[in-house]
Amino acid sequence: MQKYLRLLNLRLDVVVKDICGLTGLAIINSICSGETNPEILSSLRHGNCRKSKEEIAKALQSNARKDYLFALQQELDNYNHLQKKIELCDDEIEKKLNEIIDNDENKKQHHIDSKSYKRVNKNTPKNIDLNLKSYQMFEGTDFLAIEGMSSSTVLTLMSEVGIEGIRKFPTAKHFTSWLRIAPNNKVSGGKVLSSKVPKGSNRLKIALRNAVNAIGNLKDSPPLRDFFQRINFRKGRVSAVSATARKLAVIIWNMATKGTAYINPENYLFLDQKRKLGIVKRIQKQIDKFALTNEDLGFVNS
Repeated sequence: MQKYLRLLNLRLDVVVKDICGLTGLAIINSICSGETNPEILSSLRHGNCRKSKEEIAKALQSNARKDYLFALQQELDNYNHLQKKIELCDDEIEKKLNEIIDNDENKKQHHIDSKSYKRVNKNTPKNIDLNLKSYQMFEGTDFLAIEGMSSSTVLTLMSEVGIEGIRKFPTAKHFTSWLRIAPNNKVSGGKVLSSKVPKGSNRLKIALRNAVNAIGNLKDSPPLRDFFQRINFRKGRVSAVSATARKLAVIIWNMATKGTAYINPENYLFLDQKRKLGIVKRIQKQIDKFALTNEDLGFVNS
């Protein structure tokens, strides 16, 4: 579609982030219906679009070639056909999830409120409440509470291993090693010769790395993003993605096997912050050990 839009002199890809988004598809459908007026096309702009109507209108000066318009209509029909196929797959996924949950009383009893702060993209299944389904499938473990975890990541986690599969790994190190995101340390004579991550991949590893990329792009500063940025500063983004993916896998294993909720832990603070906390704790222990008072420490009450 983007190719034939350019041949029609319609630079929709310049003024919208995704031509298959709400604004893009509305304009493409109108173009295929025969509309050529740029002002009318720009009026179809969705409220979330960053560009103004005037900017969109300037990019939609069509040459109205009928052969390219016919080809664009063909591509739009192919796109709509594939979207219907995807919807059928989503319906089948929902049926399978309902079948598993309805046959297991332990899963069926769990309920959770929706998350208004979780952003849902256009590829997320529309008819499935994945927040509730994932909470039930993982028997009360809320993986979507982790920043950066999306519905697609949780779906991959369900389909690849599930709660029973995660619990089969005796330790988090076994889980990360199976995912091939743990360093393969080669030691000889007490000296580390190599610590590269071994080659190999699977769908869950790819999903976790995609989630980590989303974590690295977050605007706020949750602990996982701070950890990502620290590794990124020292070793680059590739190493940061691998290290944070391993950290994320460890969190997932602990939540699944121990039934704990996700808490922003102190272990992901920067080194200077960790040292400061350690020093403060040691000083407090010494004060308690020797029962020191303000006068002994030289503090004067004002």
